[in-house]
Amino acid sequence: MEGLKIYNYKSVEKFISVRDGETRFGEKIAFIESLHNLKESNARYVLFGIPEDIGVRANHGKAGASKAWEACLSSLLNIQKNEFTAPENIILLGEIDCKAEMAKAVNIDENDPNYYPKLGDLVETIDEKVSLLIEKIVLAGKIPIIIGGGHNNAYGNIKGTSKAIKKPLNILNIDAHTDLRKLEHRHSGNGFSFAQRDGFLGKYAIFGLHKNYTPQYIFNEIKSVSNIKFHLFEDLILQTHQGKMAAFNSQLEFVNKLAFGLELDCDAIINFPSSAKSPSGFALNMVRNFIQLTSEEKNCKYLHICEAAPTQESVGQVGKALSFFLTDFMKADYGR
Repeated sequence: MEGLKIYNYKSVEKFISVRDGETRFGEKIAFIESLHNLKESNARYVLFGIPEDIGVRANHGKAGASKAWEACLSSLLNIQKNEFTAPENIILLGEIDCKAEMAKAVNIDENDPNYYPKLGDLVETIDEKVSLLIEKIVLAGKIPIIIGGGHNNAYGNIKGTSKAIKKPLNILNIDAHTDLRKLEHRHSGNGFSFAQRDGFLGKYAIFGLHKNYTPQYIFNEIKSVSNIKFHLFEDLILQTHQGKMAAFNSQLEFVNKLAFGLELDCDAIINFPSSAKSPSGFALNMVRNFIQLTSEEKNCKYLHICEAAPTQESVGQVGKALSFFLTDFMKADYGR
């Protein structure tokens, strides 16, 4: 498929630190030579990255999300293969090739009055690559795990899955923001708006929404429709762990009767290095609970983790966090 860089073991060997008496995850993870081999593999999950941050910049945000994929690989491939991990159950597919779009984005003059719309044009190009790949993976009966990149890529995930299942897709989004901004140029803040407009989005649940960063016109919109449900983060602050989990379950039950995708925006996690890092948010371990709970749902079609933006100082910790999220999502298939 054009726009996809498929990996093999040699592609990632440099990330793996081999040690006598131990087997690393990366030594046993599955690879395929072509998308035609997807159905032949016994692996249930397909992992790929989207190393871009054009959508974030098009939304007036800070660059850095393009580095999350490599941070994830550096950590994930070095965790242990043991009775609680299952590297043979996941295909490391590769990455969406965003190099041309990233290069073009750098060369757009920030003083150009059309700077943001031009970035939006590049986002649309990536949208098409993502949606085509997701459609192929879902049609092959596999569950994509996507490491972004910005939350603009939710559009491609939703579109591709919806086309594969031939009906609108429900979404549970753990996020401080709705990403239902206006239908202007494409960016990380309107992926769900476009998915809704184009008929790919079914029910939409937002969990952990922050009051301070949601425009009133969006509150007016989401309160006026029956297919969108939200839970404010501020209403959860004083809740016990059990109370937070019950609230999350209510959102899960809103979408889980039909096919749905799980979106995790790292902006929702307290002090997490992300495109919109916040001093207020969910504890990382609680987010792990949310992912584990969702992974048990038979109608969950994919996991998308986005907006992580590691710095030089935090790259190791970000990589470990993303690896935890990924293996938590696979937990339903081993160690129980």
